[in-house]
Amino acid sequence: MKIIRHLTPSGPAYAALQPDGTARAIEGDILGEWRVTERVITPGKLLAPMQPTNILCIGLNYAKHAAEGGKAPPARPIWFIKLPGAVQNPGDAIRLPARQPSTQVDYECELAIVLGRTALNVPREKAFDYILGYTCANDVSARDWQRDLGGGQWNHAKSFDTFCPLGPVLVTKDEIPNPNALRIRSLLNGKVMQDSNTSDMIFDVPALIEFLSADKTLPVGTVILTGTPEGVGFARTPPVWLKPGDTISVEIEAIGTLSNPVIAGQA
Repeated sequence: MKIIRHLTPSGPAYAALQPDGTARAIEGDILGEWRVTERVITPGKLLAPMQPTNILCIGLNYAKHAAEGGKAPPARPIWFIKLPGAVQNPGDAIRLPARQPSTQVDYECELAIVLGRTALNVPREKAFDYILGYTCANDVSARDWQRDLGGGQWNHAKSFDTFCPLGPVLVTKDEIPNPNALRIRSLLNGKVMQDSNTSDMIFDVPALIEFLSADKTLPVGTVILTGTPEGVGFARTPPVWLKPGDTISVEIEAIGTLSNPVIAGQA
């Protein structure tokens, strides 16, 4: 099932997209008890499919991406956080930071996992029991803050407002039996920049849930960004940075396309 979150006169709501192109209202809590009704609706403004409780992110999780950055494959998952305020809707702008300016803002297409249950000490063989579904993500990153200006830690560089577009839909796990067999791409102004497959992940989806939930409670609604493939801007010659007027899109097989324009921030 493909689920959207959209804006109604009474606030955000969920709906299920139908094969005929219509949408039916969802009643209940998408992170608890819910059902698809027979009521056909006209969706309002499309929103990010989840406003996460946590955003956990994995670094260097594609073998070819690690190689392009001159890094050896990590022995264990490398993880960091993005603040929930970084979430951005499909179609809304990625805003380049102005008060803490960056001239090296990069794109990263990623598969995102949405947890439908609180997870703690989950073994890999039970990992899929905790997944609600999947969506597209863009782990927008200010590389100068990541590598030079921010002391070498990643959280600051990746947590600016609008630096985590999500969407356009949440696809329930039954429609994607193997999340590690999906084509994944990014396109900058229509030009393909990244073109890979989630099979290149060093740590697959069950391994990530097992690792992240070990001795740590992951609340229901947690979003996990699973890493990006090769082709990012910093690894190109010359480097390619996002600038005002650009449009960056993330495409993932079986999910769809997440597109966002880029604008200058206001100091």
